[in-house]
Amino acid sequence: MSKNEVNLSEFINLAEDHGYIDNLGAIQQNDVKEFVRVGIDTDESLRSATFIQKDSSIIHCSKSIEGVEIKGIAQALEQYDWLNDYLWKLMSHEKDDITKALNIKPDQGGYFIWIKKGVKAQKPLQTCLHIAKEKFSQKVHNIVVVEEDAELHIIAGCSTSDHLNSGLHIGVSEFYIKKGATLKYTMIHDWGENVYVRPKTAVHVDEGGVFISNYISLKPVGSIVANPITILEKNATARINSILVAGKGTYMDMGSVVELNGAGARAEIISRAIVAGGTIISRGHLMGKENGVKGHLECKGLILKDGLLHAIPELSGHTPGVEMSHEAAVGKIDKREIEYLMARGLNEEEAVSTIVRGFLNVDIEGLPADLAARIDAAVKETEKDMM
Repeated sequence: MSKNEVNLSEFINLAEDHGYIDNLGAIQQNDVKEFVRVGIDTDESLRSATFIQKDSSIIHCSKSIEGVEIKGIAQALEQYDWLNDYLWKLMSHEKDDITKALNIKPDQGGYFIWIKKGVKAQKPLQTCLHIAKEKFSQKVHNIVVVEEDAELHIIAGCSTSDHLNSGLHIGVSEFYIKKGATLKYTMIHDWGENVYVRPKTAVHVDEGGVFISNYISLKPVGSIVANPITILEKNATARINSILVAGKGTYMDMGSVVELNGAGARAEIISRAIVAGGTIISRGHLMGKENGVKGHLECKGLILKDGLLHAIPELSGHTPGVEMSHEAAVGKIDKREIEYLMARGLNEEEAVSTIVRGFLNVDIEGLPADLAARIDAAVKETEKDMM
């Protein structure tokens, strides 16, 4: 079986109940270490709300501000009849084997986040989906609704226990960003060397809404295939950034599709990819469907060790008056850059490290200072493996 395929029958669907934890400070230290790596903070004063799922158990769910609701998707569907109007509306459950596997009552897990009209959360909300049981198939369906003129930043961490050898994460996420609302969504993933990951994501941004997506995956993962779609209406904006590192044994097929459906819609897709022995297929597709839309796609990659980096930028214009552009580059570190830095006092290893760190430095808007520092530390740690 190739890396881009997954046999669902090889994984198990049952895991023990891990129990509920009222206070984040009471989480086991082994779990804390793993959560911190993906941006999850156990100091609740730094976050507006928290959701943590371990295997299929919701082990913590809390909020500290009014106007934000967060809970397990199964509980939310029981509480809010209107939520069925959002379930499976941006994606068909008949799309493929992954979505078919999730077309059941979502008692296996996932979260519902609802920020009410005009609420502007000053602190990020955090979610964590964690796999601890060997060969476990974690299935989730997430729904996020950001009402008119509301603002929210979600930090979404995904991780596995250090002892875990193999696992599977499959899930559907549907995001609804209403008129004039803003959602920043920062994903930090640390899955494990033999973990298969198959997320399906769709985002709808109403008139004047803003969606900012940041995806960071620096550590080895067995296989991840993702190609989320974002639909922009009139004067809506999307900025989608990704930072990918593929060490030996890692297979990543990562992309993003943006449909610019309304006049004045704007989109930018920026990808930075480093191959250090693994495979990265880096996709991006801008679809201009209305006069007066603008988009730019930028895909740049470095190959540090033998592997594969395949960049696939696409532009589709459907009407006169669209403005879209792309640039893609795949290569190695320029020897002249190394020599320039060495002439200013760095040794060769320090010079290469500086260049790599600068290459991965995509401007991620609105990150809390503590999270930005952790990401920088993670990049420095990853450099050791890449070299």
